[in-house]
Amino acid sequence: MKLATLCYVRSGGRTLMMHRIKRPDDMHYGKWNGLGGKMHPGETPEECVIREVREESGLELAKPLLRGFITFPAFDQYEDWYVFVFTASEFTGTLAENGEGRLEWIENGELPTLDLWEGDQVFMPWLDGDRFFSARISYDRGRFTGHQVAFY
Repeated sequence: MKLATLCYVRSGGRTLMMHRIKRPDDMHYGKWNGLGGKMHPGETPEECVIREVREESGLELAKPLLRGFITFPAFDQYEDWYVFVFTASEFTGTLAENGEGRLEWIENGELPTLDLWEGDQVFMPWLDGDRFFSARISYDRGRFTGHQVAFY
């Protein structure tokens, strides 16, 4: 099993997204994603999301908000991924290049037009709600097969 974080950094009606186009061997190659990555041993989800956003963007988060938790069964066809999903609107710093993709501020209304994972299209609207969510989003060999969600 893999533990990871995912963060949607927001500012002025826009969301910072990464277009994963730098490594052809990347399982997310060609897709647009929020920022995040795998947790290190002993790291809390908050510590991980702050570190990952710093490493991938150069931004230093203050007060990331945990919005939900997603289970992706056998996402890479081998292991389940458990992902803590955050939003953040308080940050400092200047955007910096990274080795995974190109960063771009996208108008929130344009997010659904991006080449996102199909499951991202399902859960991203939940980030604007006022309830915590716990979901399972399923894929079979990269094809979306469905989801279940509970709101708290």
